Amino acid sequence: MGVLLVTGGSRGIGAAVAERAAAAGWDVCVTYRSDADAAGQVVAAARSLGVEARAVRADAAVEADIEAAFAAADELGPLGGVVVNAGVVVPKARVDAMSAERVAAMLAINVVGAVVSCREAVRRLSTAHGGPGGSIVLVSSAASRLGSPGEYVDYAASKAAVDTLGLGLAKEVADEGVRVNVVRPGIVDTAIHASGGQPDRVERIGPLVPVGRAGTADEVAAAVAWLLSDEASYCTGSVLDVAGGR
Repeated sequence: MGVLLVTGGSRGIGAAVAERAAAAGWDVCVTYRSDADAAGQVVAAARSLGVEARAVRADAAVEADIEAAFAAADELGPLGGVVVNAGVVVPKARVDAMSAERVAAMLAINVVGAVVSCREAVRRLSTAHGGPGGSIVLVSSAASRLGSPGEYVDYAASKAAVDTLGLGLAKEVADEGVRVNVVRPGIVDTAIHASGGQPDRVERIGPLVPVGRAGTADEVAAAVAWLLSDEASYCTGSVLDVAGGR
């Protein structure tokens, strides 16, 4: 099973993934950008389950930080899986009000950071690089197919890029022992909505979802954990919606 690296693993979906993975026997390394206390709580929870764990500060927009995070994971043992979860959303705006700086900053984390993370993962996992094989799961968003009009079309576009990254990379490394899949959460009750300036978004949109509520981080983590596991051994290039029918 080995070591699982979870980018953006201090809160929300990333934290839930790390704790589920630890319960399944993975040693875990989580990255965080600013909340060291939250990351420490995830590490403590993982260690309480009897596995090794550590947290590393890393800005997903900085290539050197991503490289350092993978190096830290290497110190725990052989890498077996990577969950590319780090991402940001910014306050809602129409496209005609968006600055180039806003869009570039988002793409640097959500897209460039995801590509660099996948690069480092493949360099360690792929049999073409002498690796043992493994699994990569990219956390996208249902926004990639909904478009998020009037809120953040730029975020939706960045997540559409993540979908395409997953599909293309899966085919690129399918015969090198590496499975690559995408999970697309819908409206999920995490702090990301507040960080995007809409702390009431879950309460507003949750009841409008076909199942009648928002999802939880643990429900998304369950899907990620399955894709990481041997039970999903014939799944690669899959895009799994965890969106309550939305």
